[in-house]
Amino acid sequence: MEATKRDYAALKNELLAALPELGIDRLGVASSEPFTALKDVLLRHRELGRESGFEHPDLDERTDPSLLFDQPRSILSIAIAYPSKLPDPPKSEPGARRGILSRSAWGTDYHQVLRNRMGRLEAWLRERVPELRAESMVDTGALVDRAVAERAGIGWSGKNCAIISPELGSWIYLGEIITNLPLPPDTPITDQCGECTRCIDACPTGALVGPGQLDAKRCVSFVTQTKGFVSDELMRKIGNRLYGCDTCQIVCPVNRGKNWTQHEELQPEVEHVKPLLVPLLTIGNKAFRERYGNSASAWRGRKPIQRNAVIALGNFKERSAIPDLIAVLEQDPRPELRGTAAWSLARIGDRAALEPLRRAGERETDETASTMIDEAVAQLELVT
Repeated sequence: MEATKRDYAALKNELLAALPELGIDRLGVASSEPFTALKDVLLRHRELGRESGFEHPDLDERTDPSLLFDQPRSILSIAIAYPSKLPDPPKSEPGARRGILSRSAWGTDYHQVLRNRMGRLEAWLRERVPELRAESMVDTGALVDRAVAERAGIGWSGKNCAIISPELGSWIYLGEIITNLPLPPDTPITDQCGECTRCIDACPTGALVGPGQLDAKRCVSFVTQTKGFVSDELMRKIGNRLYGCDTCQIVCPVNRGKNWTQHEELQPEVEHVKPLLVPLLTIGNKAFRERYGNSASAWRGRKPIQRNAVIALGNFKERSAIPDLIAVLEQDPRPELRGTAAWSLARIGDRAALEPLRRAGERETDETASTMIDEAVAQLELVT
């Protein structure tokens, strides 16, 4: 016999009480109705060319749970809070410059952590409702995590495109589970950003083109995860970021003073998340996998992080790294790394790199790398 609505309300209350033992910080319930308004937003986003290319391509599947799950009745949205502060971080200083991974790449890959927690949650529900059907998703799934979390009352959608929880801030990972259980839905939280535009004002590249509007291809977080060449403009904006960007969250007033340490597997290894840059230039695949294979930053392999390390040394204008950058220029088999090394050498501005750059230009076969080398030579020839 089907449970009554009161039974499902009681089940939900019991579940909320069990969240600490399940390792979940917040849970909300969203209805399984299509996200009709969101589809129009996503379509416009696509028409303007603002997608990153990492998104699920089918807009119908991204906005209609019934296309992913037979007869959905509710969607559970979960939030797990992660740390925002490094304990005793090592200094980045001349001769020992360091890069930084965004907080979303600290500790164990959050995809693994969320799947673990959602697995616990499903098992808990199945013990009480044997007929449970469920489909779990993290950010690699079809649904838009933030849209589900907003409807489920986890937080409001901020001007920085992050879900902001009144209690946890935006330092949260999101996941969702579509179910056949008619759990009573939660009420969305009213937007609390008000007139604040700190995130928009602070965005390094102006990628936040309006409240809740992101040009993903200009977002530093996206750029650090690409594998190809990066424009001069964006390389200068990357700074020393090796993976991701936290600027729009760091400046958010709601996040002030918030640092979550309750999940041991999400705590950072400081030498991994704020590493010395020069050793990264020659790190091999095996060593990279051993060091970063369990991190969310590893999904694109070592090339983006190595390229970003080269960029960071240029942005630091780190003269002690000139021999190492020349070695990349002369020996690395990847044109993106050779061209970027030329850019960094020009950025440092020491004529000691001029002759190696000229020699590299004579043998370079990649068109883009060749152009970057020629530009570096021209810049250094102007240095007195």
